[in-house]
Amino acid sequence: MTLARTRDLVDAAVASRSAVLAFNVITLEHAEGVVTGLERAGVPGLLQVSENAVRYRHGHHEPLLAACQELGAAATVPVALHLDHVQDAALLRLGIATAWRYGVSSVMVDAAHLAYDENVAATATWGRDAHAAGLWVEAELGEVGGKDGAHAPGVRTDPDEAARFVAATGVDGLAVAVGSSHAMVTATASLDLDLVARLAASVPVPLVLHGSSGVPHDVLQEAVRAGIRKVNVGTALNVVLTEQVRRVLRDDERVTDPRRYLAAGRDAVADAVAATCAVVLAA
Repeated sequence: MTLARTRDLVDAAVASRSAVLAFNVITLEHAEGVVTGLERAGVPGLLQVSENAVRYRHGHHEPLLAACQELGAAATVPVALHLDHVQDAALLRLGIATAWRYGVSSVMVDAAHLAYDENVAATATWGRDAHAAGLWVEAELGEVGGKDGAHAPGVRTDPDEAARFVAATGVDGLAVAVGSSHAMVTATASLDLDLVARLAASVPVPLVLHGSSGVPHDVLQEAVRAGIRKVNVGTALNVVLTEQVRRVLRDDERVTDPRRYLAAGRDAVADAVAATCAVVLAA
């Protein structure tokens, strides 16, 4: 199977009033676990590589994207590749220019930290370049808290402003701030589902939920019913991977072969992905 395109997966989710799940990857074990989990659940999904993940790899995006490309192309379910939360202009330029090489079919232009007019200007400019390269473009309005480690509530997205933002920028998908927060290690966030529904009625493009690791699965299911069409999950995978690595090393302090503990972490990621898909996408 060849790599899928983000646009096709999101369009299918819109048509079925469902959602596509997108999982952030940092290591090869993340990517392998995500693909295994998607295959077990029998659903399509996205592998996402963020600017922070690229920074972790000394600024080189190529090795991780190349690995994701191979894994996604060999998967038994449709898998697409996405560049997530890109703020750095140099990385945006490079990511857009080399997307074709790695099968990347979408990018998030992250300018939500800027004032509204600056967000519009930056998103419109980079969005045009990304569209010219054939990419599906996501942006954010309002600001989802937690990216810098503090679980601030962020600035909620206003439906009327969101409609103006989409018209001014031409983006294909909009990440909205409705109560979730990045980097939460417990699922205790409360979503404003009424706001999700009002945004879905006002905005002519699919809505994206970031910070989904901090939202209970049943609430994520309700958010999909209210109009969320792309659900991003990252921290929850880190939590289960790390828990299993700790368990293996705690149980036998003589273990030095990383395959012993990373395999357990990878299996935990697969389990988490399959479980998330099963609940969130349940009819």
